[in-house]
Amino acid sequence: MNLAGLEAGGTKFVCAVGDEHGELSAQVRIPTTEPAETLGQVIAFFRDASRDTRLAALGIGCFGPIDLDPASTTFGHITLSPKHGWNQADVVGPLVRALGLPVELDTDVNGAALGEYRWGAARGFDSFVYLTVGTGIGGGALVGGRPLHGLLHPEMGHLLIERREDDDFPGTCPFHGTCFEGLAAGPAIEQRWGRKAETLPEEHPAWELEAHYLALGLVNLVCTLSPRRVILGGGVMSQTHLFPRVRERVRTLLNGYLRTPAILVDNEEFIVPPGLGHRAGVLGAIALAERAALARGA
Repeated sequence: MNLAGLEAGGTKFVCAVGDEHGELSAQVRIPTTEPAETLGQVIAFFRDASRDTRLAALGIGCFGPIDLDPASTTFGHITLSPKHGWNQADVVGPLVRALGLPVELDTDVNGAALGEYRWGAARGFDSFVYLTVGTGIGGGALVGGRPLHGLLHPEMGHLLIERREDDDFPGTCPFHGTCFEGLAAGPAIEQRWGRKAETLPEEHPAWELEAHYLALGLVNLVCTLSPRRVILGGGVMSQTHLFPRVRERVRTLLNGYLRTPAILVDNEEFIVPPGLGHRAGVLGAIALAERAALARGA
C-alpha cells in the first residue's frame, strides 16, 4: 500500500511517500513560506508521485493550534499563528481538492507520537507521551492506542509551572510568560544565558535548571495521564546528558508518591529518546495515512 505523508511545520514541510511498514520511497523538504506557495509545492510533489503509483491516502501532521473537528466549518485551518500569512490558513482544503485522497489530520506532535507507536520507542505501549523540546515545546499522547483529543488538542507546552526561586527570567511565551515552553524551550535557554543551547558545555549551570523545568512539566503529565512511557525528542534533547538529569529530578519531585517500578527502578526505560529520531514526524504522517486508508477499506 502506497501512502502519502505530510509533516507540516513552521519552518519546513516534509512530504514523503511510504508504505505500511514505515519504508519511505520518496521524500522532499519544502521551506514554509506563504500558504499558497508552500501548499502548491506540496501538491506538485504528490501529483508527480501519483503518476508512478496509486496513493491510497494522505496523512497530515500539522503545526498548530489547528482545528481537528471534521464537523467544523474551519476543519483543517490553523486557528492562531504568529507565522506570517498562516493565521486562519486552510491547510487541508487545498490538498483534498487537488489530490482527491482520503485524509487523516492531527497535530505534528500527535503524528510523531503515532509514528513512535508504530515503528519506534513506543512499540508495545498503548498509553504514552511524546514531548518535543526545541523552538517550542509540544506534546502528543496516545491513550489506548489512539491519539488524545478533546476540546481542541493537547497543548502540553503551555502547562503553567512554578518558576524556581533563584530564577527571575520572565519567560518567552507571548501568552503566558513563564509557562513550560516559556521557561524551557530553546529560545528560553538562549535568552536566559545569551548563547544557543548547543554551544553550552555539559557542566554549564543551564542544564541543571533545564532539567528542573523539564522534570516539573513531566511530573504534571505523569500524574495527569499516567503514561507507561515518556519519549523526549526535539533539538534541546539532542543534549543526551540531559536524560539522566531529568530522570533523577523526576524521581526527586515525585518524592515516592508513585511507587511503581517504572519510576523507582526502571527509570531509564521510562523516560527515553525517540526511536525514530528526526524521522518521527514524517513517519507519523505515514501512519496517519495508513489509518485513513484502512478506514476507507483500501
